[in-house]
Amino acid sequence: MSTVLDTTRTQAFAEQALGIVNGGFLSLMLSVGHRTGLLDTLATLEPATSDRIAAAAGLNERYVREWLGAMVTGRIIEYDPATRTYWLPREHAASLTRAAGPDNLAELAQIVAMLGQVEGAIVDVFRKGGGVDYRAFERFHALMAESSHTTLEATLLTRTLPLVPGLVDRLDAGVDVLDMGCGEGVAIRMMAQRFPRSRFVGVDIAAEAIATARAEAEAANLTNAQFLAQDAATFSTPAAFDFITAFDAIHDQAAPRRVLRAIHEALRPDGVFLMVDIAASSRLEGNLDNPLAPFLFTVSTMHCMTVSLAQGGEGLGACWGEEKARELLAESGFTVVDVSRVDGDPLNAYYVCRP
Repeated sequence: MSTVLDTTRTQAFAEQALGIVNGGFLSLMLSVGHRTGLLDTLATLEPATSDRIAAAAGLNERYVREWLGAMVTGRIIEYDPATRTYWLPREHAASLTRAAGPDNLAELAQIVAMLGQVEGAIVDVFRKGGGVDYRAFERFHALMAESSHTTLEATLLTRTLPLVPGLVDRLDAGVDVLDMGCGEGVAIRMMAQRFPRSRFVGVDIAAEAIATARAEAEAANLTNAQFLAQDAATFSTPAAFDFITAFDAIHDQAAPRRVLRAIHEALRPDGVFLMVDIAASSRLEGNLDNPLAPFLFTVSTMHCMTVSLAQGGEGLGACWGEEKARELLAESGFTVVDVSRVDGDPLNAYYVCRP
């Protein structure tokens, strides 16, 4: 390492750091724009004044105008000073509106705001160890349900389930399905509606999420779906299911090895386990070219790893990676593991596992 200060590099990094800080603040504004519907509204309007935009969105003009200031100076929204009109370019809307589906980065920006609420608690555990309990994360299950719905709507029935040869036919005929770590039950509801002859069970430790899942299933009159508020590590029903899923749930577990063993035991001999989890490498250097890596390691530090450690768990973290995942799956008794990627889901790898 050189001891001579490279002033050009110093200046370049200062500019990079300023961009990072500005990006953090703009993430909050994108989250606000998503939650208020401003970004969706702008995508439908011709160039318009702040009064017109606020009226169309049903919002307070003064707040809308200040928000527009951040968006214009952040080069997200364009502005004509002569007419005092604003517009969202179609090229930008393709990454920032609900119409973009899984490509909507404004939806992802909500996580920045959520994690900011626990920063003090995270700083505290940096000093003393331990973790931050999942109940400290306001809106976590609502955000995960929104994100899951967006991705699953685009992928589950048409791209994900067909990864397993013959699975769709078996679901049509009627099988027993378990979703481990089901959250608010988005995947279960989608499958239960599509495959009325199959029987579905969702398990999650969060009683509030399970209550929402039950209410949504009842509202949809899904009599073939049930939900259990239970720690996945204590779940035990040997050879009871033909198909088991876990969507971004295993790496958060306090006892992931115990959960994977329970899943293995719960499968019937010809059953299949589909584990959807973060696409990453277990080696840090293997993530350097992953454009989502900074996001993943930050979310891991401030949620995935810490909620596991709060329960005295292993703290795998979001970036436990394919190498570690294969190791734990083999240790749990899975002898065949095929890994795929699914178009429409840039975050995850899809592990098709058989006993």
